[in-house]
Amino acid sequence: MRLSLRFTLAVVCLTAVAACGGESGSAKGLETPVAAPVAAPLIEAPAAVPAEPSLEFAALPAPYNTASYAAGNRTWKLCQSCHLTAEGAGNLVGPNLHGLFGRQVASEPGFDYSPALKAETFTWTPEQLDQWLANPRTFVPGNRMSFSGVRKPEDRLAVIAYLMVQSGYTAPEAPAE
Repeated sequence: MRLSLRFTLAVVCLTAVAACGGESGSAKGLETPVAAPVAAPLIEAPAAVPAEPSLEFAALPAPYNTASYAAGNRTWKLCQSCHLTAEGAGNLVGPNLHGLFGRQVASEPGFDYSPALKAETFTWTPEQLDQWLANPRTFVPGNRMSFSGVRKPEDRLAVIAYLMVQSGYTAPEAPAE
């Protein structure tokens, strides 16, 4: 008895669901005619206009002086959960980046670098950072940075310019003749 009651309830529910299907709000044979869709007018997208160089980057060397501050700030948001840029602010998951440019790799005091980075001997330059940011895992295999990189070259240019301004960058002095 109990099984047949469940079966009957299931049939009633399925019948009710099936009866609810079809055209919503219309009874069979009483459908309201729908007007044919009108094609939307074709609107052309405006041509891409190159962004004006940001005043914040005007003192930086080329090509960083042509970068977009807004793009640099936006891209920096990917980095700021692990890195600080203020002098003396300490380290987070990643080392403090104040004074990064011109600094020997794996040399920020108080940060425990991976053996892979400790084995490197380069000095951080904007060009080195560009290669690093393209894909940190392949630039120095075995490092502990879990960030997959910044794919767009224009975003890397912008974030490097942003970091130059935020981290106290000073241009290297030209060699005396």
